[in-house]
Amino acid sequence: MNRRLALAGFAALAAWTAVLAPGQLVHAQAQSADVQFPLGSRLGLQPPTGLTLSAAFPGFEDRANGAYIRLISLPDKAFAEIEKTMTNDALKKQGMTVEKRETPALPSGKSLLVIARQDTSAGRIRKWLLIAPIADLTAMISYEVLDTTKSTYPDAAIRAALTSVTARATVPVEEQLALVPFKLGDLGGLRVVGIIPGRAVQLTDGPKDTVDTIDQAHLVIGAAPGGPQHASDRDSFARSALGGLPNLKDVRIIGSETMRIGGLQGHEIRAEGKDPQTGADVEIVQWIRFGSGGYMRFLGFGPKDTWTQTFARFRQVRDGLEPR
Repeated sequence: MNRRLALAGFAALAAWTAVLAPGQLVHAQAQSADVQFPLGSRLGLQPPTGLTLSAAFPGFEDRANGAYIRLISLPDKAFAEIEKTMTNDALKKQGMTVEKRETPALPSGKSLLVIARQDTSAGRIRKWLLIAPIADLTAMISYEVLDTTKSTYPDAAIRAALTSVTARATVPVEEQLALVPFKLGDLGGLRVVGIIPGRAVQLTDGPKDTVDTIDQAHLVIGAAPGGPQHASDRDSFARSALGGLPNLKDVRIIGSETMRIGGLQGHEIRAEGKDPQTGADVEIVQWIRFGSGGYMRFLGFGPKDTWTQTFARFRQVRDGLEPR
């Protein structure tokens, strides 16, 4: 875990304020009667009465009283780095004045708890930051409440909530897929290995999760706004989009044509390249489905020796996709 990633995660958590944009409705995911997990999050806790699952971020909220709990998951090695770098001076640079520092003992081991105050555009807030190693993660939990309503949630209730943090082993596939703006009716035997909420999903059929592993098939599906305004621009748009390939060499396009995909105008590019490490042949397909104000992009690639079967499975996924 490098220092930059640890500080970036801390900065993202520390910078959040009580002013939030509305989001899609998120339903509670409960592992027990008390522990609740935000949609798509491995981290969960027992929120105090009055704080409910947020519709705008991974956590809990009571908007009427300006109270929020947020959860961030980082790699397990992040804890040691954050423990060293989250000094009072570092927090002061984020606009926080530290009132108290503690090291509460959790079932998973030691943790760091900082209680501070901060002036924000919404007014002065009181903020609690708990950093703790949980399972194979580092949990970053933030509680904040407006200074004018802080008595709504007693310190004992907040301490109990934050120290109840736990991690589930995995997030159910159905829950992960609920985070993207389309439905996949058929996974074609592939498995989900990555999600960008609101934008994209990555599928594969091998044991490794990273997209730079070229000895197994990968399919990345994403939704984006915009796209070419004129049909005559679609070929050049698709060719430019293909530039987002992983680290392949000797890539060359072997076919490019317009087609209908899911009843809409679309475009297909077929290409081939080589694994830069082994020199093995890799086959590539890109489909783009154009819609009103946006487009869907499918980018699939895999080893040439199994490409016939892989291509058929990619088509299964493509043809089973529907807007949410």
